[in-house]
Order: sequence, then C-alpha cells, then structure tokens
Amino acid sequence: MDTPQPRWQIVPPLEVPQWFTNVVSEYTPDSDGHYAAQLLWQRGINNLEVLPGYLHPDCYQVSSPFTFGQEMTMAVDRLQQARNRGEKVTIWGDFDADGVTSTSVLWDGLGQFFPQYLQLDYYIPNRLTESHGLNNAGIDRALDSGTKLIVTCDTGSTNIAEIEYAQELGIDIIVTDHHTLPEERPPVTAIINPRYFETIHPLYSLSGVAVAYKLVEAMYQTLPDVPQQPLENLLDLVAIGLIADLVELKGDCRYLAQKGIQQLQKQVNPAKATRPGVTNLLELCRRNGDRPTDISFGLGPRINAVSRIHGDASFCVELLTSRDPIRCQELALETELANTRRKSLQKETSKQVQKKLERIDLSTTSVIVLEDPQWQGGVLGLVAGQIAQEYGRPTILLSSDGEIARGSARSVNNIDLYQLVKSQEYLLHRFGGHPFAAGLSLSVENLSLFREGINQQLRQKVDTTAMQSTIEADLVVTVAELGKPLFYQLKLLEPCGMGNPVPKLLIKNCWFTNVWHNNAQDARGKKVQYIKTTFKLGDDSVKVGFPGVWWGHYKDEIPTQERCDVIAELDFNSYKKRYEVRLLAIRTREDSLSVDPTQILGHSIIDRRNNPDDLAATTNSQLSILEKCPLSWDEIQKKYRLAITYKQPLVLAYPTSTEISPEEVWQQLVGVVKYLARTGKQVTKQKIQAKLNLSDRTFGLGVQAISAIGFTCQQTGQYWQFSWREDMEISQEEDISIFLFAVEEEQFQRQYFSQIPLSTLQGILTHEQYFEPDPSR
Repeated sequence: MDTPQPRWQIVPPLEVPQWFTNVVSEYTPDSDGHYAAQLLWQRGINNLEVLPGYLHPDCYQVSSPFTFGQEMTMAVDRLQQARNRGEKVTIWGDFDADGVTSTSVLWDGLGQFFPQYLQLDYYIPNRLTESHGLNNAGIDRALDSGTKLIVTCDTGSTNIAEIEYAQELGIDIIVTDHHTLPEERPPVTAIINPRYFETIHPLYSLSGVAVAYKLVEAMYQTLPDVPQQPLENLLDLVAIGLIADLVELKGDCRYLAQKGIQQLQKQVNPAKATRPGVTNLLELCRRNGDRPTDISFGLGPRINAVSRIHGDASFCVELLTSRDPIRCQELALETELANTRRKSLQKETSKQVQKKLERIDLSTTSVIVLEDPQWQGGVLGLVAGQIAQEYGRPTILLSSDGEIARGSARSVNNIDLYQLVKSQEYLLHRFGGHPFAAGLSLSVENLSLFREGINQQLRQKVDTTAMQSTIEADLVVTVAELGKPLFYQLKLLEPCGMGNPVPKLLIKNCWFTNVWHNNAQDARGKKVQYIKTTFKLGDDSVKVGFPGVWWGHYKDEIPTQERCDVIAELDFNSYKKRYEVRLLAIRTREDSLSVDPTQILGHSIIDRRNNPDDLAATTNSQLSILEKCPLSWDEIQKKYRLAITYKQPLVLAYPTSTEISPEEVWQQLVGVVKYLARTGKQVTKQKIQAKLNLSDRTFGLGVQAISAIGFTCQQTGQYWQFSWREDMEISQEEDISIFLFAVEEEQFQRQYFSQIPLSTLQGILTHEQYFEPDPSR
C-alpha cells in the first residue's frame, strides 16, 4: 500500500491595508515587509496595540504569578513553611524535555531558598519502567529520604490515588502541571495548572516548565532578599521546555519563549555561558541558540533521546544545571550518542510500522492502532507522530510484554486525542496527555476491543471517509526571493509553534540539481541509519540554484528530469553560514493538476447567493447547483470538479449567512431538548440540525454537551429521544465550550463563503487542485 499523498492547501491572500504594511516595514529595514505584513494579518495580528508586544517582548504586559490566585498563595506559604521548619522537599519531574527542564527550573530556582541535596532533592521516573506521573514506589523512596513535601512539575494533576497515598504517609503535595484536569480538584496543598483559566487567557497555554517558572517567580517576589541568582537566568531553560513541548506560543507563552531565546544565545560563548551543559549541546548540534529551530531540531530531541534510549533521564538535570565544564562535556556527549541511537531506532521502527500498514484497509480505519512486542517504547511517540501526519489519522503504537501493552498516541487534523482515548477509559490501565498527544497502557486481551471502540468513537464525531493529511502553504514565492531579506521578514513571527506554525513557502515550476544523499554521522564520526538529501533548487527567476535539504529522504525520491512544485521552509544553517530551504513536500507539475486546465479556465460560475429569487430563471438540467453553504474548500471544490466533469456551470444558490451567537444556539438546543424530554416526543437529527443550522459534527458535539449537563440521549433508527436525570444542573463547561467553539468556527466558514467575492472564488477554484485555500485564516 502506497503512502497517501497529502492534500496541498494555500492560504488565500488577504487584502492587507497599506497602513499596516507601512507599520510592519519599520521592523524589516532590508525589505518592504509586505510578506511579513501578509502573514501577520492572516494570523490575526492586526491590532496596532497588540503588534509591538507580539514582536518585542519588552513591550508585552506580562502576567503576575499570583494571577493563579489562592492556589499560588497556598503553594508559596507551604514552601515558606518547609523552609522555616527545615523540612525535606522533593521535586517530582518527568522524563521528556518539558519535564526535565521543569525539574531543572525548580532545582535551580527553589535551590535559592533550600540547600540542594540537603533540604532539596529531585526525582524523575524511568520512562521504560515507570511511565509518567506519580507512583507509590517513588513516594515510598521519598518518604525514606525524609521528604515532607513533594512539588510536582509537568505532571500530577490526575494522580488522585497516589496523592491520597502520599497524604496517608504524611507527605504534602504541590502540583504544578499543565495537563488535562480531573473533574474535581485533587486533594493537594495547592495545584497550579493553567487549564483552570479560560482558553483565551494569556496564561492558558503555559507548558510544564513555564508553570514551574511561575512558582519560582512567586517565591522571588515573596522573598526578594534571599535569591543570589537573577530570575532571568532560568529563562533559557523555560524556552527549551516550551518549544520542545509544542504548546501554543501565545500570550505569556510567547513572551517567555522570546525572552528565553535571548538568554539562550548567551550560552554559545563559553566565556560568558552560565550553563556549560547547554553550551556543549549547542556545539554538538551545531546551533547558535538564537532560533526556535535550534531547540525543536537541536536541543529538544537530544534531551528527549536520553529517556527514550536509557529510560532514566535524571542526569539531564545535572547536564542543564551543573557548573562543572568537564562533567557537562561528558554528559553532553552521552546525550548526543543517545540521540544518534534514537535516530537509528526510530528509522527502523518506522519501517516495521509501514510493513504492518500494508496489511491494513485504510478505507475502514479511522484510528491506526498497531502493536508489536519488539518495538522500543521510547520512540513510539515519534513514529506515531510521523505516521499520523503521513496518513492523516490519529495513530496509536504499542509495545507489549505478552500481558500489558504500553505506548503512545499522536493526533492530527485538530482531533482531540485525549477525549478520544478517554472514551475507552474502561479498557485502560492508565492514560494521560492532552488533545495532541497521549500515553496509555492496557491489557493485551483488551486490544481488539480498544481498537474497535476507538474507531467507532471517531467515526461518530468526524466524517472519516475523506480523512487525509494536509500540508498548507502560506506564501507563493520564487527562488530569487529566497535569502536574507525574506528570512528576516519570516523571522518576525518567531518563535513559531502550535497556533503559529513556521511559514511554509510554495515555489512553483522549479527544478533540482546537485542532488545527493548521505547518512548522518554521530559525535564519533560513525554513520547512522538516518538519511538526508541535499540539492540546489532553481526556477526561471535565477541562474544559480539555491541550497536545500530534505531530511529522511533519498535522492531517488527527487525527480531531476521534470519541473516541480514544492513546499518548503526557509532556514539559516548556522554551521555552514548560509540560508537554505528545508523541503517538506514535492509534486511534479503533471501531478499537480487533477483536471484538464483548459476545462478549468473556461468554466463558469453563476453567483445567485444573494438573489434566490433569480434562481428559477437560471435553473435547468444543464446546471450544477450548490444550495447549501459549504463549510470547507473541499466541499465546494468537489461540486466544482463534478460540474467540470459534466461540462455544466456551477450555480452558487446558497443564502447569505445570518447567524445568531453560539451562546444563543446553545440555549436553543437546550430548550429543544428540554421540550422533547418533557413531552417524550421523538425527532430526527435532521430536524434539529435544520432548526439550529448544525452540521453532523456540531450536532454530535452538541449531544455530547447535552449529555454532560444531565440529559440522556437515545437513538432509535433515525429518531432521537431525550430524557433527564437528577443531576442535570451539574454543568460540564469543557464540553459546552467545545460545542460553542465548533459552532463559532462553522459560522465563520459560512460567513466566509457567503461574502467571498466571486472573482476571488473563481480565481481560487481555477487554481491547481492541490493548492486549496484555508478560510479559517
């Protein structure tokens, strides 16, 4: 079975006001700034009051750590109590990059208030034997060492049983975390978790390391005369954890990442460096520390590799916090070698997964769930992420010992993976994570039930018949435009990450020369099973090719005898001191067209969106009519291609979008359900959908939210019946919020397709098939 090719989309260019471009150009002295202005405008950064703080952290109004309210106050009070009483405090971390940097921030930060090793210690579970979170065996060890207070970081929110066990032993717990919250507050001294905030709050998207930093910041503000080291010295660790954990870099998250990268740059110079371990890591990965990619492609994978290969990541805390240059050099080399082994293991595991996929019918598979007793658990998350992107489906990979299967899950296409896995909670031993990634374990005997159940759950919520991975281009450029001026325009958007992806460039009608591949080498010069292909990229705008690299691919995968369209990212190679493109996707010009271009260019669209009375005058058997407002470009393009096939004009006959607010939609839905529950009447789903203008997806989310507030929903054939339970006043805000967001998103899409000018619509639809615009921008 061939790997499915991703659908290509291009963000439709918006008309950016000249005044905005003029303002942005002040930040790009080497260019007119129009590309930067276009990207910022498309991504909603179009408010002159917000723009300075977005581009420069010194202009941003940062949130106080005490915004967390009473929980932060209680945490600080308990730490002061421990300090005054001389109680032993143990930091309980996690083994990934966010968890390791979180532990390091608390080790260095709280180390200003507690003598390290005497009154302060840390513990990181073993990835291969303990998994994430608190566990009773580790709590016992903490008790034996005299611990009276455990401070978690990047973990702990849902470990209710373990928290209660610690309490029985006389150990208090402060949780600092950012993962999904339990339904009720855990019985802890304090819990500092940004998930308690609204999603629009500037602190909501903090990762574990940023939450840990906020606790240290609160201690610095409460006892300002005690610390001997500046708080800012911790920010390089914060940036590493934030960017490596792939959280949404907005609000305070973006501010901390920006300031952290400024601090990270100082580690390049050994004479000025405060963290020799970071200095050595940057040298080994040939990075300068001035780019987010230095973390996402350099430091982050190396820190993560230690636990993936060895299980125990404890020495990474020493690597990041020790001031001993000789010891740090040893640990950095050990980290580099672990990353080399990780690359080879990931490549081999990926090949094995691909072989298993050849025996799967993807047309009936919504969630890929695979298991093999030989797989190394440490790399399953990486391979699952790769497979999810390639196949456009959530992917769960598991390794088993014959009785228990443990593994990792990764999401795609904005599917909430946490809720998806949680729906099968009754089959699981343990699970945890967030909407994009999760870890889980279950009995091998439950695996087939789990696979069937989770596939059925996703099919009920999402139209899986058209599931396909998507790659999106932000700008169309020529090879001549690649280089320093464009690079610095794109750099204005950094740090990039979730919600603010690295700008992707579409380069059309280009060709490749000087194509060659080679194996990567480890720190000792030994080749490893990890391929990269280098090339020069040319088009009609240049006489000399522009350098580029394609990671994980062989030279034979690049067509050198044909012209192509490519999607790539523009980067700066600090080792070779040059600008280059990082290739993401490639298509030959022949593959880029799905229909005869002469048919497309001559095809007509008749606009009757705002004139339904005129429809009768144009309606006949030779017309293809679109009467329902589309919610995606995929919908309208399918209808357009069908019209082309039958050589018919396409008539846009859907009405102008007039919407009530999402909150009113929710109130109406509750009112309808209350009426049906009171009267005992049955109704079809279509009738409710028509009344409230809901798609299948939003209807499903609405039923989920209705169930969460106490109604019972029962489907018999095409009819639905509702009844209520005694606890119907207990509101689940998260389910309601998900429904409201989905309604708002669909209303935006309808408004977009109601108002988009016909000329723009015609231009986009007659563009090559794979360059599909995304109206959500």
